[in-house]
Amino acid sequence: MTTAETTPNPGPPAALPFGTALIGRTEKALNAILRRRIDGTGLTEPLWVALTLTATSQGPLEAAALEARVADAQQTGIETARAHLADLADLGFLRTTEDGRPELTEHGRSVWEGLRATLGETTAGLWGDLPAQDLAVAARVLTTVLTRAREVR
Repeated sequence: MTTAETTPNPGPPAALPFGTALIGRTEKALNAILRRRIDGTGLTEPLWVALTLTATSQGPLEAAALEARVADAQQTGIETARAHLADLADLGFLRTTEDGRPELTEHGRSVWEGLRATLGETTAGLWGDLPAQDLAVAARVLTTVLTRAREVR
């Protein structure tokens, strides 16, 4: 049994003011959901991100362009991004075409589509019933925070 299975649900958290604690706790809760959904697939959160970026690419990408997208999304270096993509290939989710471009395998596409559908249902239950205006405000605020955080060195 995992800790999550043995720890009782403490109920809804007390309202936290907007800030690092709220953002951090939200991220941890969402990552816990993701980990439970990808359990048994061989994927980790960084590999899921790399798989998603591959699956949602607009047409085939050069390897360097995909590596750059993965590095940017994960705020890592190119070598780490390259390692994540190699791990996806080792797991049978990704292959290299004859012209050297990375693409999903049938297995990779199938796993990604199944997980994406499951995660879509889950997230719809989390915020699907919130007013569009609230979601728009949340998106603007989090985008501003993300932009500023990326500029901090």
